[in-house]
Amino acid sequence: MPRKPKTATEAQTALPSIPKELIDQFVKGPMTAEAVHAASAAFKKALIERALGAELGHHLGYPAGAVRPEDATNQRNGKSGKTVLTDDGPLRLEIPRDRDGSFAPILIPKHERRFTGFDDKIIAMYDAKLVPVGRPRHDGARDPGVSGRAVRHRGVARVHQLGN
Repeated sequence: MPRKPKTATEAQTALPSIPKELIDQFVKGPMTAEAVHAASAAFKKALIERALGAELGHHLGYPAGAVRPEDATNQRNGKSGKTVLTDDGPLRLEIPRDRDGSFAPILIPKHERRFTGFDDKIIAMYDAKLVPVGRPRHDGARDPGVSGRAVRHRGVARVHQLGN
């Protein structure tokens, strides 16, 4: 019997592929539901922290680990801990800081303690064409919490460059 063709919605919500080697690091054998939840939380934490680091790199004008330009007066100044409430429960993050205190993260703004709808925010970034990958545009409703902000395209693109 032939397969039923995918609808436009199913094609748009296809997840990006994750390298087998990365999955092998998390899955060493059979996993319980709690272990799957813990691995998911660890991946979400790493993804958010990488995105925030890329935002800071864009804000400062040079990537982490690079030599600070001569004319730059602002620089990285460590990280501070912050617990945010996600759809899956509380998550402790390390938020990067700059010396001037002028860095205002977009993904999780200053003084924001709730980070719900993570998946919806990522979809909204795709919708606004802020995540530069060869995927079809999501035509659903935009999340006003993301698309209403002045999101810097190069800052989000930097997340992908740092990941490769």
